[in-house]
Amino acid sequence: MSLISDIKNQKEKISIIGLGYVGLPLAVSFSEHVSVIGFDLDNDKVDMYKSGIDPTKEVGNEKIKQAQILFTADEKDLRQAKIHIVAVPTPINSDKSPNLKPVEEASKIIGRNLVKGSIVVYESTVYPGVTEDVCIPILEQESGLVSKVDFKVGYSPERINPGDQVNKLENIVKIVSGIDDESLVMITELYEIVVKAGIHQASSIKVAEAAKVVENSQRDINIAFMNELAIVFDKMDIKTSEVVEAMNTKWNSLGFYPGLVGGHCIGVDPYYFIYEAQKLGYHSQIILSGRKINDSMGAFIGEAIIKKLILANKQVKQAKVAILGVTFKENCPDIRNSKVFDIVEKLEEYKIKPYLVDPQADKILAKEEYNIDLIDIEVLEEVDCIVLAVAHEEFKEMASEDYNKLFGQHCDDEKVLIDVKSILNQTDVEKHGIHYWSL
Repeated sequence: MSLISDIKNQKEKISIIGLGYVGLPLAVSFSEHVSVIGFDLDNDKVDMYKSGIDPTKEVGNEKIKQAQILFTADEKDLRQAKIHIVAVPTPINSDKSPNLKPVEEASKIIGRNLVKGSIVVYESTVYPGVTEDVCIPILEQESGLVSKVDFKVGYSPERINPGDQVNKLENIVKIVSGIDDESLVMITELYEIVVKAGIHQASSIKVAEAAKVVENSQRDINIAFMNELAIVFDKMDIKTSEVVEAMNTKWNSLGFYPGLVGGHCIGVDPYYFIYEAQKLGYHSQIILSGRKINDSMGAFIGEAIIKKLILANKQVKQAKVAILGVTFKENCPDIRNSKVFDIVEKLEEYKIKPYLVDPQADKILAKEEYNIDLIDIEVLEEVDCIVLAVAHEEFKEMASEDYNKLFGQHCDDEKVLIDVKSILNQTDVEKHGIHYWSL
C-alpha cells in the first residue's frame, strides 16, 4: 500500500505546522477526510482551538469544535505523522529583506521528529531556491536522514484569501511540485483529497516557488498603477472611482482599484522576489517602484486628512479624528502589516492621536501585541473627522445619516469624512454639509 492510501485509510497521519490564517483552514479541511495533527508554538492559540474558538474567523467556532484534530504545542506529537505541511508565516525584516526564521525553525522542529518514509511539503511563501537550498539541508542535519532516499520534499504555495468566503481552499486550483517524480505524484494525490478545483503540477520546486511570489507581485503592480493614478487625479480634481467605473465598461479592463496594500502576502511577497533578483545582480525596476508607491499611500492619505481639516477651519492639533477599520483588509480580523497604521503615524506627526474602531479585530490581541486601544463605535461623539479606512460590512451597512451622527453638534462645513475605499455615495454624504474625500 502507498503512503497516500494509508493516509486515506487513517493508518497514517498528516501534520499541519503553523495554525494561522492558512494552516487552520488547511487542517480543518483535511480533518474531514484524514487524521490530522495541528501544531503551533503558541500555547494560547492551541488552547483556544481546543476550546472551540477560532480567532481567525476563517472556519468559525462550530467547525473548530467539530473538527477531529489533535491540536498541540508539543513537537514530539509530530512523530506520529508521516506527512508534514508547513504553513508558517514568512515576513520581512525592517530593511525589507526576507525573514526566513519561522520557516527555518519549522524545518528544525520537523527534522528533529522526522521518520523514514515521510513527506514534507512547504506552503509558506519564499523566493525560488529556499526549499532546496535552505530547508532541505536543515531537515537532513536535524534528522540525520537523506532527502530523496529517506524522505521526500515538495512545495505547494498557499492561495487562501483571508476573509474570502467564496474563494476557499477547496475551489482554488492548487499548484504542487516535488523533489522528484515520485514525490510529485504523491503530493498531487495528497491535495486531491481536499482540493476539488484541480491540481497544477509545476515542473520543479523553483517554478512553484516563483509562481507564488509572481502572482502577488502582479497584483501589487496593478494596484500601484491605480494608486499612482489616484494621486494624480486628486491634483486634477477628478474622482478616481468614476474613472475606474467608466474604464471597466471595456471588456479587457482588469478591474483594479486604488487602496492600502498591506497584509502578509501582497505587501510582503514582492520583496522576496526583489531580494533574490538583487543577489543575482539585477535591480528590480517595475516591482520595486510598485512597492514604493503602495508603501507611500498611508502617508498620502494622512496628508489628505490634514488638508481637509484645514479647509474645514479646524485646529489640526486639537482635531478629534476617528479611524474606522485597522485590519489589513475588509471582513478579516488580521492586523498584521496593516497600512492603516501608516495613516496613524502621519497623523501623529501633527500631534493627532486618532480614535481607532474595528469590530472585526481582537481588542485584547491588539493591545497585547501592538499596544493599540480599540474602542466601540457607539462611544464616538463630536468627532471632527471620520476616516473610513477599511470596508468592513459593518461600515458598508451604515447610511450617511449614521456617519453624520458621529459629528454631533458640529456646524456644516466643519465635518470631514475620508472614504479610502469609496464605499459611500458622495452626494448623500455632502447633503449633511460634510467635506468628503475619497482615494
